[in-house]
Amino acid sequence: MLNAILMMLVLGALLGLGLGLASKFLHVQPDERVDTVAGMLPGYNCGGCGYPGCSGFASAMVEGDTDEFKCRPCKADKKKEIIDYLKNTPGPDGKTVTIKG
Repeated sequence: MLNAILMMLVLGALLGLGLGLASKFLHVQPDERVDTVAGMLPGYNCGGCGYPGCSGFASAMVEGDTDEFKCRPCKADKKKEIIDYLKNTPGPDGKTVTIKG
């Protein structure tokens, strides 16, 4: 019985160490521009742009999947602010995104 308990403690410690190392070395830094752009959008999540909600459209703009601003409910001043933000703020890779208004 004591052998089984010790074996489970050692196995748990090894697996925990493996998960801790994997978390440290395999961590992917998220692009903070997605959250910023999603916060600038109106937040209606209407899907009128062809993407699943405002966060999906923000992600597509930041990743460069779309080069056109398709959010119809967005006001003109916010639209310009988002386009300028993406044009002037580089991501983790150092690249900026150009979106047509």
